[in-house]
Amino acid sequence: MKLSLIVAATCAALDQELREGETSVGTRVELEHQAPSPLGAVVEAAASVTHVDGRLHRLTVSARHASDTPEGRPGKVVASGEVTRVVVDAERFMGRLAGS
Repeated sequence: MKLSLIVAATCAALDQELREGETSVGTRVELEHQAPSPLGAVVEAAASVTHVDGRLHRLTVSARHASDTPEGRPGKVVASGEVTRVVVDAERFMGRLAGS
């Protein structure tokens, strides 16, 4: 579940960078699991772009327990890493998938 949250965070982080007709696809995920999450725990994911080279975007990612303290301190980090995504033409990409 942490990985799907992290992927969603990377998509959201790139969303405003994309032009009409573009999407991004993941090409590499490096994720370190740092702590367990008990069943039912609320986990939040964050992603920020750290490197852009043309269509390639690298993002630093993390997942942490949601804050449950009155002070609003961040929860414990449960995973962190880096995700690489590439911007592609959405229609062309989906056409390739359909032809596979």
